[in-house]
Amino acid sequence: MTETPKLNIRKSVELYEQALDLVPGGVLGARKPGDFINGEYPIFLETAKGCRLTDADGNKFIDFLCGYGPIILGYREEEVDKAVYQQISEKGFCFTLTQKYQNLLAQKMKELVPSAEMSIFLKTGSDATTAAVRIARAHTNKIKVMRCGYHGWHDWCVEMKGGIPSKFYEDVFEFQYNRLDQLEQLMAEHGDETAAVIMTPFGHPNHQEMQIPAPGFLEGAKEIAHKYGAVLIYDEIRTGFRVSMGGAQKYYGVTPDLSVLGKAIANGYPISVVTGKKEIMMAAESKLFISSTFFPNSEAFVAALKTIEIMERENVLENIWEKGNTFMKQIQELMDKHDVGAKLSGIAPMFYMTFPKDDTGDYKAKRKDFYTQLIRKGFFFTPFHHAYISYRHTQKDLALTLTAIDESLAYLKEKY
Repeated sequence: MTETPKLNIRKSVELYEQALDLVPGGVLGARKPGDFINGEYPIFLETAKGCRLTDADGNKFIDFLCGYGPIILGYREEEVDKAVYQQISEKGFCFTLTQKYQNLLAQKMKELVPSAEMSIFLKTGSDATTAAVRIARAHTNKIKVMRCGYHGWHDWCVEMKGGIPSKFYEDVFEFQYNRLDQLEQLMAEHGDETAAVIMTPFGHPNHQEMQIPAPGFLEGAKEIAHKYGAVLIYDEIRTGFRVSMGGAQKYYGVTPDLSVLGKAIANGYPISVVTGKKEIMMAAESKLFISSTFFPNSEAFVAALKTIEIMERENVLENIWEKGNTFMKQIQELMDKHDVGAKLSGIAPMFYMTFPKDDTGDYKAKRKDFYTQLIRKGFFFTPFHHAYISYRHTQKDLALTLTAIDESLAYLKEKY
């Protein structure tokens, strides 16, 4: 049994210890050391290019986190960055009023996304989901919300309730993906007071296996929402511009009333979108207030327009689906070969390797050992979040990754 030598992450640890005196917890959110494997993963990165990362200690990795989703093309994509540099240097990007790029991007949404008739542009996924819920409430004059999936860190939806009065989320009820019976039961009780059903059209629950929609699930959820006059919102922050150019709604053929998109739309530049039917979106004109100094900044609009141009020109998603499907098939063959309890779920653009709970009780230790071996070998996955494939992952990168997965699974089989 050959164990891969541990990485030298001394500088990363030093930076983290310094950060503990400067930032609560050193780093926040899903980037905390405890969200990876303590002592094994770098905590600070230095550079990135294409699909490769270099950490503060000079360790190099083939990356499958893609910035937690925004990097659809590759890090430091020259054509996108050049368009942004040109905008900043020649025209500027933070003005008192809006530039024309808002209109250009809204028109592009209308062309690509089935639900898009009108759009509002914001900065983050949490901005977008919260704005969409506010629009739905203003449109329907109702309050309650049915939710399925992760929708950000704002008061109404965040899982950790510290610092949030219960009245801010007491009208929000959760159902599980592919469980129409749960939604039906909730709506039977609260439907007449429900403003919105917000859900991910593709199932990517936190820390769990990914799920494709069961036959009739998306159609049934739409029918139930409309039966009670609620607005159906698709949270496509992760799936938009990654599953297809029109999002999972186009891929699966079910169109919601409102959609929220983000992440991959601008290859890492901060922008998100609320888009949907005109009659619902128009609530934002006079019934509510959505504003930010930075929402109209044009550098992210320009990045989004250039990213979409490249994706259409280069058939980026066709490329990702083709190599991703082959890659997943080969991973599954390795899991069958070694049979250590690992499970593969998801679809070509976004997948997850997990170790479901079993009778032996070793699944947590196996998960830790598997991802420890991968990070030591120079492959950046995380045990607690699904992986992504970008356009800049080459066949050579994927072949190297398969070798590392093979060796790591073999290590588990011998150890356990």
